[in-house]
Amino acid sequence: MKFRTVGRHLKEGTKNLGRNGWMTFASISAVTVMLLVVGIFLLLILNMNHMATQVEDDVEIRAYIELTANEDQQEELRASIEDITDVKQVAFLGKDEGLSNLIDSLGDGGQAFESVRDENPLNDMFVIEAANPQSIETVASEIEDLSNVESVAYGQDFVERLLQITDVGRYIGLGLVVALMLTAMFLIANTIKLTILARRKEIRIMKLVGATNGFIRWPFLVEGLLLGLIGSLIPILLVIYGYKFLYDNYGTQIEGNFFALLPVYPYMLQIALLLLAVGLFIGAWGSVMSVRKFLKV
Repeated sequence: MKFRTVGRHLKEGTKNLGRNGWMTFASISAVTVMLLVVGIFLLLILNMNHMATQVEDDVEIRAYIELTANEDQQEELRASIEDITDVKQVAFLGKDEGLSNLIDSLGDGGQAFESVRDENPLNDMFVIEAANPQSIETVASEIEDLSNVESVAYGQDFVERLLQITDVGRYIGLGLVVALMLTAMFLIANTIKLTILARRKEIRIMKLVGATNGFIRWPFLVEGLLLGLIGSLIPILLVIYGYKFLYDNYGTQIEGNFFALLPVYPYMLQIALLLLAVGLFIGAWGSVMSVRKFLKV
């Protein structure tokens, strides 16, 4: 394609935006709102996955050893646990150390347990870390069936509930993102259709004199790309600076109470590129679909 022809397509595509002012405004507004919601949901989904990963990495299996087990039986139990698939690490925690940890964790209130050191009622235990957090339940079940294991604990209810919540949030977010994208594509396609309707006689004449479909299609494709580009700039800026404000002002408090937020960079740059790509895709796709139909004249 000649440079002069490219310039003509760019000029015509830009003019089309002004010719359909209100529909152009409506399409850009739709893309802006859609991408803003998409960006917010992407941030929520990414941080929910980050939180779930943090929780999964912190999950440990505690296998309480029967009080009657001697040292040889404990070593046999350790060897059996280490032989289980997906077991990454096994550490022994004696009952005296376990009682000290309990007293320390309770602060001043824990001093009341100093009196039971001579008759420590706690069990020795093995603390197990799984290689794959998703296999925690399977590994715990196998350990529970071993000899000299009194019980197994790993916060099963909490982990399962958390994973269920993150899955539901992820599916709802993706569903909304797809619905908003379809809505924006519909509005952009209608804008292009109005442009084509207003110029259908001109298009018919161009075809009669031998203009190719590609020559006619390019200005509308440029128009669609410009709609997507302009509509993506505002949500990109709002998402980046909004999340940076949240991270700078409340990130430490959230980290102290719940979990660590994802850092602003490089994740914001990745989301910005994704929003820009989605905006351009929606604009181009809406344009191609509408022009394709009207070029069959």
